[in-house]
Amino acid sequence: MLSSRVVTDDITREISSMMDYEFDGVTHFTPPKLTAPEDFSIGLIVGPSGSGKSTILSDMGGVESVEWDSGRAIASHFPTANEAAKKMSAAGLNSVPDWLKPYHHLSTGQKFRADLARQIKSGALVDEFTSVVDRTVAKSCSVALSRYVKSEGLKGVVLATCHYDVLDWLCPDWVFDTATGLLSRRGSERRPEINLEVLPSSPKAWGLFSEHHYLDANINSGSLCWIAEWEGKPVGFTSALAMPSGSLENAWRGHRTVILPEYQGMGFGVRLSDSVGEMMLQIGRRFFSKTAHPRMGEYRNRSPLWKPTSKNGVMRPDYLIGNDKKFSAEHKQAHAGRVCYSHEYIGKC
Repeated sequence: MLSSRVVTDDITREISSMMDYEFDGVTHFTPPKLTAPEDFSIGLIVGPSGSGKSTILSDMGGVESVEWDSGRAIASHFPTANEAAKKMSAAGLNSVPDWLKPYHHLSTGQKFRADLARQIKSGALVDEFTSVVDRTVAKSCSVALSRYVKSEGLKGVVLATCHYDVLDWLCPDWVFDTATGLLSRRGSERRPEINLEVLPSSPKAWGLFSEHHYLDANINSGSLCWIAEWEGKPVGFTSALAMPSGSLENAWRGHRTVILPEYQGMGFGVRLSDSVGEMMLQIGRRFFSKTAHPRMGEYRNRSPLWKPTSKNGVMRPDYLIGNDKKFSAEHKQAHAGRVCYSHEYIGKC
């Protein structure tokens, strides 16, 4: 039992009398007891505010505080750039420009996700999970975190939240409800089905998404475009361009692909690119795509739907050859030294 004592005064006496509540300055609270399973990846403590969630986390060892250097980018607080990219994506923070900002320039929701990225490890305890983000971001963050924890083989991650809506998206191994005191296992349950609708569009629709593209806000007016909708709302955009070549017939390449920040982490980007690749394949076109994003690139490396090209994962010194005036010398030099993922969509064999 937890107890707290305050000084009684005219205010406390008037309020207790007004509500017919006997009060001597002392309040008592008995938090529910949790005996967590020994072997698990993700556990979730859920219940209304004031029901004992934070107390349970404290009994389990307490939440590790996160400190930020105001003079450094949030990405610079990780041991390597690769770990920064993977963990921030796992926390649902997928914007490269945001990775390069200092912590104090982030929004409240972005700060939550940046803190979460720093906390992710085996044995992590996280309080107020998704409490300061809207419920769409809560879903995407839950999916991304669950995927990362389980793919990396992390153990003993415990989250506490007052929001029951993350249950189906997080897919924890167990759930402890502080409102009822009941512990239940949920490891075999699956997330709700996601139906993404891909609709033809035009380059004019790019304006809704352009500010969220991490490389270039421009789009080729001759590109073929599509918008992805989920539950009737636009969530992503992609486009493709013809790829003239003396050795390839009917070849097209990916041009611009963006998923709005609040929907990142749910796998919409790979679903959208797969859909366009399949549409191209069905009308006799070959579809190639290059990306610098590690999560999309690694997905394609693993997927049987994509075949790596000879340029996959290698530097491109050939960018420096020739007299193409379209790009500056600085642009060519940067791309020549940058390793990207390069694939052709081949569909199901």
